[in-house]
Amino acid sequence: MEMNEDSQVVSLQECRRFITECMIAVGVPECHANAQSDLLVEADYRGHYSHGMNRLDHYVKDVQTEWTDKLAVPKVLAETPATAWVDGQNGLGAIVGNFCMGIAIKKAKNVGVGWVCARGANHYGIAGIYAMQAARFGLIGMSFTNTCPITNSTRSKKPAIGVNPLAFAASSSNDSFVLDMSTSTVAVGKIEMKKRKQEKLPEGWALDHEGNITDDPKVACEAQHLLPLGGTELNGGYKGFGLGVMVEMLTGILAGSNYADRIPPYNLFSKDRPRDLGQCFIAVDPKCFAPGFEDRLDDLLDSIRNLDPSNPEKPVIVAGDPEREHMAEVNRIGGIRFCKDQLESCSKLAASLKVAPLKFK
Repeated sequence: MEMNEDSQVVSLQECRRFITECMIAVGVPECHANAQSDLLVEADYRGHYSHGMNRLDHYVKDVQTEWTDKLAVPKVLAETPATAWVDGQNGLGAIVGNFCMGIAIKKAKNVGVGWVCARGANHYGIAGIYAMQAARFGLIGMSFTNTCPITNSTRSKKPAIGVNPLAFAASSSNDSFVLDMSTSTVAVGKIEMKKRKQEKLPEGWALDHEGNITDDPKVACEAQHLLPLGGTELNGGYKGFGLGVMVEMLTGILAGSNYADRIPPYNLFSKDRPRDLGQCFIAVDPKCFAPGFEDRLDDLLDSIRNLDPSNPEKPVIVAGDPEREHMAEVNRIGGIRFCKDQLESCSKLAASLKVAPLKFK
C-alpha cells in the first residue's frame, strides 16, 4: 500500500465531491451517489487504490449504458428470523451491499446471527467495507461476492471462476482484525494499477493468452487469466482455487444468481444480459458464545504483533495493520496522492461529464 509520492494531494472531502458529482451527472440519485462515493473513497483511504477512484469510470459507464439500474432499490424475496434472500434488482453495488448487511446486522442483534444472500447484484467495491459495518456494532462481519470468470482453475487453460473476494472483520474497544482478500493471487484491479504506473507484474500474478505466466500488465489485462491464491499447483494454488469455489457456493449457488462461467465477461454483459452477481453477508454476535471475546481478541492480536520479526525493520503485522498505517499517512498529509495516469483519467472524465475537475490542496 504505497502512497504515490510524485503527485499532488487531493483531500478526502474533494474526492467525495468529485465522485458524487460524476455519478449525479449520469442521473444517479444523490443518496445513491453519496453511497457510491463513500465506498470508493474508503477504498483509497485504506490504500486499496484498485477499488477506489480507479473504479469510478467503470461505474459511470455501467450507468450510462444501462448495464446497471441507477434507480434500483433491493427487495427481500424471503426471510426467517436469521436469514434473508434479496433481489438486488441490478442496482448499484453500494446500494445492494449496504441494504443486505444492514439486514444481517439487525438479525444478528435480534437472534445472534444474520445471514443474507443476494442475487441481481453488481460490483460492490472492497468486500471489507461491509464486514466492517458489522464490526462497528460489536459483531463479527463477513462478506463475499462472485465476479466475472477470470481465475484459472488448477490444471486448466481457461478461467473458471472470478477473483471471488472474501472479508472478515472483528473488533474490540481497542483493536480490530480486518481481512479483505481475493481468492486469486491478486485482484484484477491491482494489475490495472500496475498498468497505470507502467510497472511489471511480480511473477505468479497472471497468465497470458496461452496460459504462460506473464509480467506484462497490458497482456494480463487483455488475457484476463489470473492464478488462484497460491499460484501454481506445486505452490498450493489448488487451495486458493478451493477457497474461490467455496465463495462461489456461498454467493451464486446459494443466492440463485449467475455463477462461474454463467457470469458474462465484462465486455459482453448488457442491459438485457446483466452481471447478476451473487453476494453473501453474515453478521454474528460473539456475545452468544463464551464471555470475554474482546479480551481474547486483543490478546491474540498482541501476541502475534509481539513476535520477533525476521527483519527488524519490518514489524510483525496482522490483517488491517497496513490499512491503518495508510490511513494515518493520509491524515498526516491531508489527503490522497493518486498516480499521474489516474489523475489524467479523472480530468478526462470531468470534461466528458461537465463537472468541476479535482482540486488539489
